Amino acid sequence: MIEKTIQLFTEKEEAFARLLIAAGMKKNVAMALVYLANANKATSRDIERGTDLRQPEVSLAIKYMADRGWVSYTEEFPRREGRPGRIYTLEKKVPEIITAFEKQVKAEANHKLALLKKMREFTCVCLGAEGRNRG
Repeated sequence: MIEKTIQLFTEKEEAFARLLIAAGMKKNVAMALVYLANANKATSRDIERGTDLRQPEVSLAIKYMADRGWVSYTEEFPRREGRPGRIYTLEKKVPEIITAFEKQVKAEANHKLALLKKMREFTCVCLGAEGRNRG
């Protein structure tokens, strides 16, 4: 049997993941990002074990990060029989990822503010200046 060390989050890493989640990042993405930032490279199974996420959650997180160019992978071929596995690494540095995420959050916030402004305009036009119900 092969022994393998499982990396787990420290209090600081957990706090960082909670900050990302509070800022609007999905939990699975935040957890996988923090794990990869500290592990340098990992298989999806490593991420599952280290973050206590399920396989589908890790797959979705990896896909999300790969679509944004945050993560890349290399194929690892087993010494014996079996399917090759993927080794994931961060493609960008964490500050760059945070900057990209910040831009996304700002764009979403601006979009919501614009929708609220339209709602106010709509309310004034449709319901009168006071915005009261008629009836």
